[in-house]
Amino acid sequence: MSILAVGSVAFDSIATPSGRVKDILGGSGTYFALSASYFTDVRLVAVVGEDFTAEHESVFKKRKIDTRGIERAKGKTFRWGGQYLENLNEAKTDFTELNVFQEFRPIIPAEYMDSKFLFLGNVQPTKQAEVRRKMNHVQLTGCDTMNFWIQGARAELLETLKLIDVLLINDGEAKMLAGERNLPRAAQKVLAMGPQALVIKHGEYGATIFFREGAFGIGRHPFRAPTLPIDEVKDPTGAGDSFAGGFMGYIASQETLNREVLKRALFYGGVMGSFAVERFGTERLQNLDREEIESRFEIFRELTHLE
Repeated sequence: MSILAVGSVAFDSIATPSGRVKDILGGSGTYFALSASYFTDVRLVAVVGEDFTAEHESVFKKRKIDTRGIERAKGKTFRWGGQYLENLNEAKTDFTELNVFQEFRPIIPAEYMDSKFLFLGNVQPTKQAEVRRKMNHVQLTGCDTMNFWIQGARAELLETLKLIDVLLINDGEAKMLAGERNLPRAAQKVLAMGPQALVIKHGEYGATIFFREGAFGIGRHPFRAPTLPIDEVKDPTGAGDSFAGGFMGYIASQETLNREVLKRALFYGGVMGSFAVERFGTERLQNLDREEIESRFEIFRELTHLE
């Protein structure tokens, strides 16, 4: 079934120990959409500027991503620059130029209103809530957020959390949102805010999913998936968004929604994140096939004895 993704399309300038690149295609919506497209049909809502060319759009077209929801606005596309020269697990931001993204207000094409799955990328929480309230046929909504919104738009974020099913954030964000240093206790506090499930990403150490009591089945025991050791991480940018795309894309490809599906989706999220970091930007995600994905999933399964 189709998944509607709302997020950013950007041009990134990145420096890592493996090299430097300038103005390559990036953005949370881009990574998510490319990753999810290997599992299901993807519809993307975003905004770009006049510097977004047919060549850039062809990246989405090649993966059969529906781009009718990408708004063209006067001005420049969102730009971000960062480096991982000191720590591959944490970006040092050099600059952020929101440009047309600053005034972005998601407009949902009529053709997208029947989407069964929705992913609300890292945009202002009020805008996330506006989109969710318009989507009456959605079976499951995933959502991302960040420290900036947790600190600066907490009231709005708390309202959004009441509308979603699965929240995907990292360790630090979970603790900040809950006001709790202990991660399991933080997870339970976040679940009490509204989500039925919480996925906490641990970077190179994998991810854990926590369930609210009775959600997607019986019990509340968390489940953890490891990550695969990668020979060389060239660019960590977009790993989390690629994880989300694999996670949500796999769920959208299944006929049922239960805990086993969500647990297995953690592994597909990890697979897609592991591919993303092997090249700069979205290069690796543009040139995959399903056989490669399943082969890497099998490595995950053997590592963890997943049935």
